[in-house]
Amino acid sequence: MSDTGCLVVVSGLPGSGKTTQAKRLQADRPGIRFCPDEWMTALGANLWDSELRARVEALQWDMALDVLRAGGTAIIEWGTWGRDERERLRAEAAALGARTELLFLDVPADVLWKRIEERGMEDPPMKHEDVVAMHEFMQSQRPDETERSAFDEVL
Repeated sequence: MSDTGCLVVVSGLPGSGKTTQAKRLQADRPGIRFCPDEWMTALGANLWDSELRARVEALQWDMALDVLRAGGTAIIEWGTWGRDERERLRAEAAALGARTELLFLDVPADVLWKRIEERGMEDPPMKHEDVVAMHEFMQSQRPDETERSAFDEVL
């Protein structure tokens, strides 16, 4: 293993395939995958509890930084819808000397909605108009060339 770690930021909306892609990445290159939904489900918590989600993500980020310092791969599977959040993660990892990679999952709103309905995990269930609104927001936060070039690799 190299002296510096690798941060992989998996960015996408609910139903975009973040967990599927993050698990594939983890199988291809040993690392630790950080998924707040899985931790919150294991704790019996409501996935929409934003205060708890923020605390879980903060704990996961502290652990991810330890993984990077140890030369490992940390796969962040938080959604990271906003450019500012992706940049903060990238910059903090890069400051440690870690490589940074971005996987942006851009899935049409109708596909997101179909996947969300099929899996039926959300409690309370998501509404179609919520998915459309999230998709519209995400389109305004798509990684542009400047953001893409800041990462060592875009998958």
